[in-house]
Amino acid sequence: MMLRGFKTAALLVFVVVTLGLTACGGKQADPADPNDPSATGLPPVGGSPSDPSTLPPGDTEPRIGVAQRAQSAVEGMVMGAVIGSQAGPIGAAVGAGAFLIYSAITGHVPLSGGGGRGGGRGGGGGRGSGSEADREATLEDQIHRETERQTELESQIEDELRRQEELLNDIDQEDQQIASAAREVVTDENLEDRADPRIAPKAPKDRDLPMSIFEEERVVIPKKTWGNKKKLTVIKRTLDADRDGNPEQIRYFDEETGKLVRKEQDQTYDGKLDVWQSYEDGVISSRIVDANDDGNPDIWESYAPDGRMTARTIDRDADGIQDAFYRYDGGSLIEEKHDSNNDGKVDLVVAYENRERVRSEEDRSRNGKTDTWTIYKTVDGNETVVRIERDTSGDGNPDIFESFEVADGKSILAKREEDKNGDGSVDITSIYRNGKLVKREISDPALVPL
Repeated sequence: MMLRGFKTAALLVFVVVTLGLTACGGKQADPADPNDPSATGLPPVGGSPSDPSTLPPGDTEPRIGVAQRAQSAVEGMVMGAVIGSQAGPIGAAVGAGAFLIYSAITGHVPLSGGGGRGGGRGGGGGRGSGSEADREATLEDQIHRETERQTELESQIEDELRRQEELLNDIDQEDQQIASAAREVVTDENLEDRADPRIAPKAPKDRDLPMSIFEEERVVIPKKTWGNKKKLTVIKRTLDADRDGNPEQIRYFDEETGKLVRKEQDQTYDGKLDVWQSYEDGVISSRIVDANDDGNPDIWESYAPDGRMTARTIDRDADGIQDAFYRYDGGSLIEEKHDSNNDGKVDLVVAYENRERVRSEEDRSRNGKTDTWTIYKTVDGNETVVRIERDTSGDGNPDIFESFEVADGKSILAKREEDKNGDGSVDITSIYRNGKLVKREISDPALVPL
């Protein structure tokens, strides 16, 4: 509203000044002649300022006296205040001042509908009256055109503000899209896969992002930089979402085929890359992850062309030694290996069939030799132990064989066989019922008493 008041006040000043200039410029005075009584600006002696008979030769319009100018100034001030009040206090003040000045100079009140007061200039319906009417009509036309122009300008401003607001909304949406561009997409299907570690996980999906948000350049990758057998020419596209100079994503595309060959990512937004993905024919084939963000990789993954994981290796304690190994086939886990003491040697191997554990081999003594073999069976949906073989002598051959029965989903010892002398033959057989020894058979009398 205040802006509209200033606009209207400015318009009033413009119009009044224009009228004043027009009125003053309607008749140019000749250079002052000391012999011309009119040069003093005072009415001729003995004459009336409104009496044409007393005007100097050649001047057909009556002159305006000081009293008439003062009265016109007062009336003009009032009219200007009334008109300007439509724009508020500021407009009223500006209108009053502008109309006062104009009326004092010309002796006429703008927009008064008359040609002056007391037989002033244009009085009596002469030439002055017609000129004044024309000027008033011109002024009204100018005001009308200016009002229309202001209305059109305000409409244009409103349209521009709406356009800028829409642009800002688009920018906000793009910023949100960029801010989450490097994050892994988690779907219900992914969550289901993760809930069962025996299902081969799917490769993370790459989000479709507009190329306009990436900075693009052509680069050459030297041989063996990524394990590549030859030099590669690629298109490098970089995304710096937070504008800190450290990219959140870098994508490399084959220059000839346009297919993605590598992707580097900063998932934690700390300015350090922590995921490196390689692609074959545009499909992810391997992935390396720095899960604890210490600058060193601790997860290595391989994927089949269908997007399912085929192998996963982990450094669980971030000591630089890989200590867990998983293999998948047909979308299912088939084997896992573990190095529990970080000596660089696997001490537990577990085998799976149809996503069920079937056997394991373990080096419980941590001497680098397997000494425990376990057989599993799924009964009523429960995975239970049905047989365990142990090597207690350390020669790599089992010498204790234990068989189990399944009751209420639990494994209960049913029989134990022992090779006491290490000749490969069972020397002692113990029978159990409900976990309690009920019978023992000894094949070698030298072992009695035990």
